[in-house]
Amino acid sequence: MADATAVVGGVDTHTDFHQAAVIDTTGRHLATEAFPTTPDGYRRLLDRLRSHGEVQAVGVEGTGAYGAELARSLRADRVTVIDVDRPDRRARRANGKSDPVDAYAAATAVLSGRAAGTPKTRDGVVEAIRSLRVVRRSAVKSRTQTINQIRTLIVTAPGEIREKLRGLPTSELIRQLARSRPGSDHADPACAVRTALRRLARRHQYLTEEIAEADAELKPLVAQTAPDLVALPGVGTETAAQLLITAGDNPNRLRSEASFAHLCAAAPVPASSGRTHRHRLNRGGDRQANNALHTIALVRMRHDTRTKEYVARRTAEGMSKKDILRCLKRFIAREVYKHLARQTIIRPPALQTA
Repeated sequence: MADATAVVGGVDTHTDFHQAAVIDTTGRHLATEAFPTTPDGYRRLLDRLRSHGEVQAVGVEGTGAYGAELARSLRADRVTVIDVDRPDRRARRANGKSDPVDAYAAATAVLSGRAAGTPKTRDGVVEAIRSLRVVRRSAVKSRTQTINQIRTLIVTAPGEIREKLRGLPTSELIRQLARSRPGSDHADPACAVRTALRRLARRHQYLTEEIAEADAELKPLVAQTAPDLVALPGVGTETAAQLLITAGDNPNRLRSEASFAHLCAAAPVPASSGRTHRHRLNRGGDRQANNALHTIALVRMRHDTRTKEYVARRTAEGMSKKDILRCLKRFIAREVYKHLARQTIIRPPALQTA
């Protein structure tokens, strides 16, 4: 390296290649080049950045998607990685849209301080929980779709089929349909409906088994990773898993419980005007984390004595149910963060950091 010039990198990530740009500390553009999304490509990308000076930081778009492996590779080489949001529509209308432009924008966002977020490391048990939960959520969604299709077919089925199956609880309905013998004359509408219903019922049974297997895998992982979190009132394996995923394998990247609440869309948003002083629910943030907090709040409102007393007191004061839920979710986010902040993240032996 000819001198000790400090430089900042920016990367626009894609499936097959990443576009990297490098600038100096005055914002002067030094170079832009595309690199393949392979281990050799990541190594060449970093070597090219370092050829221009000492790399202070690299801003990467999509560290939770296309840029996940690049971010891991850069961190392994002790390079500071900054999570960069994609430019908004207004910026793209003003500056244009291309991969080199986006890479340069990522670098300038880091240099100016507009981007300062620490990405998730994605190298511990929480990442394993996220992967397993993707399959479970997909199976739950498919099972819900399957039972809806079954009930829709029953509504339009011939009378003798509809009357026989009407009013059966889901578990009994699935058992009866799965063991039925529809016949082989598929030109007959009644036979075709019976065949379709049996296939859907067996699909429902398969998905139920898949969900049970995922639950058996997830429960010990979540309990091992955050036992104190699971022990909180109203917190189950599903909600705890989602909150762990939102915080990531490095929850210390969240600077305060207020930042965690903001990430979960549980931070109050001012909605005052004139003599009216109030706050409203936040519609942004991580919606799945917000849903987890909402679920915990509903469970506590039904079963937790302390929460019941709080709801009764606030209701007597004239507070609406939406505002009570907003306050509860903010309190739960504060409580959850305390446990996340002191949890010990477990990593596989091969990924232990020095």
